[in-house]
Amino acid sequence: MLTAQELQINGRRADLLPPTSLEVSRGQLLLISGDGQEQRTALALALSGRMKPGSGRLSWDGAAKTKRIRSASALLDSPGVNEPEQHLSVRDLVTEDLALIPRRYRGALLSKPWLKVNSFEDIAGLWIEQLPPARRLELLTALALADPAVDLLAFDSPDRHSSDPADWLPRLEQLARDAGRPLAVAAVVSALPDGWDGASAEIGNAIPETAEEPAAEEEPDDEPAAPAAADDPGPSTTDTLQRTAK
Repeated sequence: MLTAQELQINGRRADLLPPTSLEVSRGQLLLISGDGQEQRTALALALSGRMKPGSGRLSWDGAAKTKRIRSASALLDSPGVNEPEQHLSVRDLVTEDLALIPRRYRGALLSKPWLKVNSFEDIAGLWIEQLPPARRLELLTALALADPAVDLLAFDSPDRHSSDPADWLPRLEQLARDAGRPLAVAAVVSALPDGWDGASAEIGNAIPETAEEPAAEEEPDDEPAAPAAADDPGPSTTDTLQRTAK
């Protein structure tokens, strides 16, 4: 199980990731919604052990070591981080990704037989930008799972390639529920699909609530207030804003 407790990442001016708590088990798909791309990417990086949080706790099967989380997870299609370059062909992408698999698992993995075994021969000569969203997702997830040590998939904004959840949601559900290899699947999206009744969370769901202080009761003033001088206009809006800013 992946557990995040009040996970927070510092930013330059504001939190890159506001405090967020969640958990996802093997065999489960968790959708986490968030408005900003920077926040979604920060959360996906943190959940996959690729960005150290400023505070909070992240653990995988009870282990909080970043190295343990990273080795058990795969970060998929994160914009500006590891999304495939559009000028790459599918064949070249497969060659590059297979070369990143730890040597003890790599064996004789070559792009041509891998493409055939995994039924991607029909798209081997296409550019990445030519792939339909659903087919692109199938390819990227198959490459991630070529590493047998991966039990956790962290998706960064899979909905950005298509506004139709049918292009990405069924694949994520299939991966989580695969009886032969049940995975913990966490997908950070801009909004939950209509009708989604599965596990969900929201970025910033662990921000502490600030209790409102009760208004102080005014004591009666025995003396009437002195009238303001006629030539005193009182503080201007600009003065008030400047004092607030200070």
